[in-house]
Amino acid sequence: MFNRIFGKPKQEANPLTTLEKLYETVEMLEIKEKLLDKKAAGEVEKAKEFTRAKNKRAAIQCLKRKRLYEQQIEQLVNFQMRIHDQIIMVEGAKATTDTVDALRTGAAAMKAMQKAMNIDDVDKTMDEINEQTENMKQIQEALSTPIGAVADFDEDELEAELEELEGAELEEQLLQPATTAPAAPMHVPAGRLPTRPVSAKPTPEEDELAALQAEMAL
Repeated sequence: MFNRIFGKPKQEANPLTTLEKLYETVEMLEIKEKLLDKKAAGEVEKAKEFTRAKNKRAAIQCLKRKRLYEQQIEQLVNFQMRIHDQIIMVEGAKATTDTVDALRTGAAAMKAMQKAMNIDDVDKTMDEINEQTENMKQIQEALSTPIGAVADFDEDELEAELEELEGAELEEQLLQPATTAPAAPMHVPAGRLPTRPVSAKPTPEEDELAALQAEMAL
């Protein structure tokens, strides 16, 4: 009953459905325009025939109908222009709507991700990572610390002992005698070689000969 009085409730327009309806209307108007063009051309042919038959009145009636067809054609062209304007506007609105929907979807996705991973969760995760890293460092230090007899050695004492060894090695090197190089052999000409080697100490015969020569000189 209310539908009869107030009509059906207005439904929200769907851009795709609207565009489809507009294209269908344009196609229908184009068909009517072609039909009227054909009728107007037919009236012109009739007017020519009546003119040849000297029937001026009938020829004028044909031209009047042609004018009416042309008026309808002009009206249909105006309708098509209006519908094309609507198509352009609806397509632009659809593109805008699609863009807004995409942006809205992206914003909702970002909001959902932020809700799933807020700043508190990030801080908590970083604290856990730092704690695990510190624990790993402590474990590595504990494993690298010497144990048993090695742990009882004093590093200072070992370094002092090493210095003593180095000093003793240096002192031993300084106390070693210097090695003398062998004398180079003397070159003597072949013609002047002695017949026998000259002894460094005179023989008894040479002593007696020297004493005799001294007495004879007196």
